[in-house]
Amino acid sequence: MKEIDVSYLKRCTATLCKALELLQTSDAGSIAYDMYRSACVKEFEIIIEQSGKLLRKALKPYFPSSQAVDRLTFKDVFRHAVLRGVITAEECERWLQYRDSRNVTAHDYGAEFAEKTLAVLPQLIGDATRLAAAIEQQKHNDESC
Repeated sequence: MKEIDVSYLKRCTATLCKALELLQTSDAGSIAYDMYRSACVKEFEIIIEQSGKLLRKALKPYFPSSQAVDRLTFKDVFRHAVLRGVITAEECERWLQYRDSRNVTAHDYGAEFAEKTLAVLPQLIGDATRLAAAIEQQKHNDESC
């Protein structure tokens, strides 16, 4: 299997981690707080999208054609990742919840919703880090078969 470049996902995860750190040291209601909160929400959205795209690439060897993988919904991509041992069922459930939250952020950028999104970011950072490592590991697993 061709190596999948996860460097952008790793970069976005590091950016989210730093933005969250800066947010937590800012005074609520300040311009800096609003700016870092917005950065966190945007990185959250990017990580969700990148994760789905990368998993599609990782799953292609398990399907009869690239088009078969491309037809999967976002949530089905994550469900198939569980079947292939790329992620755990628990991680999958969280990714599905992240996706639902992401769909709401696309339509509601209010402060209240942004604050709810912030609550899941530490877990997302861990899940995104593990996902990047799992996708990288897929190449090594395929080579040993």
